Amino acid sequence: MTNQKQELQDYDLIQEMENQQDQLLIEPKEKKIGIHSTSFKDFLLKSELNRAISQLGFEHPSEVQQEALPQALLGSDIICQAKSGMGKTAVFALSILQQLEISPVENDYKGPQVIVISHTRELAHQNTHQFQRFSMFLPEIRTMEIIGGMPMRGQHKELVEKRPHIVVATPGRLYQFVREKKINLNDVEFFVVDECDCILKEFTMRRDVQKIFLSTPYDKQVMMFTATLPKSTRKVCKKFMNNPIEILVDDETKLTLHGLSQHYVKLEEKQKTQKLMDLLDALEFNQVIIFVATINRAEALNELLNKVNFPSMAIHSRLPQKERIERYQKFKNFNARILVSTDVFGRGIDIERVNIVINYDMAIDSDTYLHRVGRAGRFSTKGLIITFCSSQTDSKTINQVQEVFEVGITELPKSIDVSSYM
Repeated sequence: MTNQKQELQDYDLIQEMENQQDQLLIEPKEKKIGIHSTSFKDFLLKSELNRAISQLGFEHPSEVQQEALPQALLGSDIICQAKSGMGKTAVFALSILQQLEISPVENDYKGPQVIVISHTRELAHQNTHQFQRFSMFLPEIRTMEIIGGMPMRGQHKELVEKRPHIVVATPGRLYQFVREKKINLNDVEFFVVDECDCILKEFTMRRDVQKIFLSTPYDKQVMMFTATLPKSTRKVCKKFMNNPIEILVDDETKLTLHGLSQHYVKLEEKQKTQKLMDLLDALEFNQVIIFVATINRAEALNELLNKVNFPSMAIHSRLPQKERIERYQKFKNFNARILVSTDVFGRGIDIERVNIVINYDMAIDSDTYLHRVGRAGRFSTKGLIITFCSSQTDSKTINQVQEVFEVGITELPKSIDVSSYM
């Protein structure tokens, strides 16, 4: 444990690691013998989990589930990189629920056995919901979310009364619980970091995760998941693990969702709003997400759309937490069809009916673009991506996306076949 602590403490100080990412060697993926499956029933899961899977309408595991779930069920530490919408959440949820053993003696409870770290409150809320769905026939398993933006006193009261086995949390608020000794992590057996690249590259979240991690037992299963994984972050992930199994996309070009139709529109900044309205009038869609660069633009565009009879809503980090969750649930439940969002909604969020993403403002880089467009075309469904290009910087980013992911982004045609994205 001393060596582990020293390694992680050193990590906070070695910024030069991030500057040396091009020099890091990629080691070959390790493999163990696992159970490869064409049906969820082949994984030999608990009957309660198979019932839940069946009731939720899942029949066949995705490619990443076939690769990662057998290794996770064996208790291996895992680094998993796979494109958006391929069911990474189910890998850690099902493997944990399969392995989790709950003491029948209530007095044996000292604290949670599972910690899942999510980088945004919405993703934490979604991950909590996924655990609850998969454990619908395991009523003895209790799940709770601990997130910022909510009164800490109320959360602590719920923690004491509910005595959850699974805690899904944002890093800052969970570290606050740890620092103030309001939670006991001595029984943690599973430690998951979702969207690990985003969490580990941001200094404050990285520090908080490290402190939380060092408050848990050495002997535990650690799993980290992401759609994009820079070489530097990949090396850092390993510092939290013991001989991890690496399930990685061998080629960056495999990360993009090639089932999506991707187009750009060249226009001036002042033409964006009118073009957006023309598209919303002309296109058929189930749900659409419109990404903008700032909170102020999200609020202004949302207000304008509602004034011209496009009933939309906005979501961004300035909203009170309760309202953010309410709007997220409203959109997820198909009670709203148009969402204007900053990048707070760009990673990990799973809204299965979204079939159009419009980049009103271009993403800052190719990775952010990838995460945005992944909101459409979930689980290999069709989708349409339209990006407004109003500057040389936007054009450079589009070229970067095409080069990195080897995907064609063509100029928006005058007419689009509805069957290509519906």
